[in-house]
This record gives sequence, structure tokens and C-alpha cells, in this order.
Amino acid sequence: MSETQATPAEAAMTQARGHASHGTAYAEVAASTRPVLVALDIDGTLLHEDESLSEGIVEAIRGAEAAGHTLMLATGRSWNTVERIMRELGLEPEYVVASNGAVVLRRDPADASGYAPYQVETFEPAAVLTLLREHLPDARYMVERPDGRRMYTADIPEWELGRAQQVPLEAMMEVAVSRVVVVSPRHDNGEFLRLVEGIGLHQVSYSVGFSSWLDIAPDGVNKGTALEQVRTWLGFAPADVLVIGDGRNDLEMFAWARNGGGRAYAMGQSPREVLDAATHVTATVGDGGASRVLRELARGR
Repeated sequence: MSETQATPAEAAMTQARGHASHGTAYAEVAASTRPVLVALDIDGTLLHEDESLSEGIVEAIRGAEAAGHTLMLATGRSWNTVERIMRELGLEPEYVVASNGAVVLRRDPADASGYAPYQVETFEPAAVLTLLREHLPDARYMVERPDGRRMYTADIPEWELGRAQQVPLEAMMEVAVSRVVVVSPRHDNGEFLRLVEGIGLHQVSYSVGFSSWLDIAPDGVNKGTALEQVRTWLGFAPADVLVIGDGRNDLEMFAWARNGGGRAYAMGQSPREVLDAATHVTATVGDGGASRVLRELARGR
């Protein structure tokens, strides 16, 4: 490769900057040398699609923590699929944000997993499930209950169904839940996104993933709202935060960091709207983008 030829990661970052809808979206943000609170998305940020760890991420996490920074996870995943990943990463934060902000766990040595629910937001899903069934009768549905148990209508390979029970959709409408997941295998991502936007979901928060995957949380609840509480509990200033993510469910987390004067890094493979919402763009997960950010942070940049 010649010295002037861009790497795939550099090309992605150049293209991403061109997507910025505001002239200041990718302006340089002064990095604080003070300890910062770092919130990390999991899928597409720390993990590849096959759930293997992104290159160098364990060492980068250790380096950032050794430099005095506080690292934690902020994910759309349910807690029972996060516990294993935390062990692989060697992370033991005080708090974990799961289920797109609907569940915040706190370290608890008395619990078998080492963590216990600290704050759980719920909603009644009957109205939204009824509406979705009208438009997506062939979709597959899953709900997460406040205690972590899940109910599902039909299996898909991406779902981890430990502590789960297969039930008719009507049974899901009778319980309070912290999360609803909808997958429609017959739609591609573009079709699914347009369909969901046209349904008109109200009084809930929702985001559409890379595939035909819809995540629904209680109204006004997202990663950003949960992280603001964690920031307050831990005593960090609003500007002393840094987040890394790649999905549409990270948009509110990016806005939370950006609006407080912190940093929001989008992974290089992120959708356009995620790239546009970031203050910075790093390399793709395949090129170890999150590791690069953490190594720079550990060096005080």
C-alpha cells in the first residue's frame, strides 16, 4: 500500500465526516486529562457478528482503567447475555446499563452473578403489541420481564433464550415488561425501517437495528437517560464522559454525551444517522476502532 493510499478504516472515517449535516459535527473536541466515565456499546463496538472480541479490546480496556478512567457497558442486550461478555473483557464496573436503559444493574457480591438490578423501568405492552401485530402479523416477538425472565412467540437464532418461555402473543399483553423485541425475517432492513416509521408508535421509546430488528423500551427511557443517572451517582462532570457505539439505539447516548460537552465516538461502519450524531468517528469494529479510542484515552489524548 502506498503512503497516500487510505486504509479501509481511514476511508470509512473520511466518508463519515462527509455525512455530517452540521459544520461543527466533527470539530475537534478538547480531550480532558481528568478521569472520565467511558460507556461502551457491545455489538459492533466490542464484538464482531460472530461474538468474537474485537482485536486488542481487552488490553485497551485494561490500559484505560490503569490510567484511572471508569469503564462500563451500555447495551441493548439483556443482562443474562452480558454477564459472559463482561468476564471475557475482564470488566467489573460499579454499574451496567442493559436493555437500552430500562435496566441498570449494580455490583452486588451477594448475588450469584455479582450484579443485581438497581433500577428497572417497565411499561404495559398490550397497546403497542396489538398495533404491531396488525402491521407485522408474521413477525416474532419477545418481551423481557422486570426480573429478567423472557417470553417469546417463536425462536430465532440470534435470541439467547435461557430463562425463557414460549407463549402466545396474547400472554405477553398481560404482564409489565422492560423491553419488547420484534424481528421480521421477511423484510430487509430498509423495508422494515420504513414500515416501523409508518406504524406510528406512541408512548414508548424505540430503535431499529441493522437487521429487521425493533427494540422497544418504556417512554423516555434510553441509554442516555440511564447513563445520566449513573454519571450523577458516580460524581462525574457532564463534560467528563466518553461513549462509543455504532447503532441507532446509541443516538440518545451520543446526544447525552455531546450536549454535556463530552465525546461521542461512532464506529466506522455505523449507519449515516449515527455517524452524523457523533463528535468523532473511529475505525470499524473489524479494524479495532474501540481499541484505538481507548488507547488514545490512556495516553491522555
